[in-house]
Amino acid sequence: MVKDIVELIKSVVIAIIAAVLIITFVFETVSVDGQSMSPTLTHKDRLIIEKVTYYFRKPKPNDIVVIKYPADTREKFIKRVVAVAGDKVKVEDNRLFINGVEKDEPYLKEKFINGFYNEVTVPENTIFVLGDNRNNSKDSRSPDVGFVNLKLVVGKSALRIYPFNKIGRTR
Repeated sequence: MVKDIVELIKSVVIAIIAAVLIITFVFETVSVDGQSMSPTLTHKDRLIIEKVTYYFRKPKPNDIVVIKYPADTREKFIKRVVAVAGDKVKVEDNRLFINGVEKDEPYLKEKFINGFYNEVTVPENTIFVLGDNRNNSKDSRSPDVGFVNLKLVVGKSALRIYPFNKIGRTR
């Protein structure tokens, strides 16, 4: 009987270690809090984010990423990458320009973009992120977020798992 208990404890410990490793290095679930990514993602959507991709490559424009909020890294934000290191970002007449080319953003509900009007160049090892709901998003336009260091990128949104009628890849 003691041998059975020891085997059970070993199995539980191995399962816990495996779970911690998977959550730390492979994937985790997150819940959307707020409307900053609406209409793409809405409040209380549940997502699976995968972490493996960014071990092999840097985030690309249009990736939906989970980042640690620079002002308080205990908080996580979900945003869309619009520019990467070396890109020039500018807002003119409420339109987003990347490297002088207007960005086509069919996922936006509203075109208006407030609070960011000077052209900037994205520094090395950072990304520029925006919420899809530009009028209600704390993102790279905010001084407390700014350019997001790649070390603060948790992972890439891979799949919405809730609500059930919207299960599928996030884009």
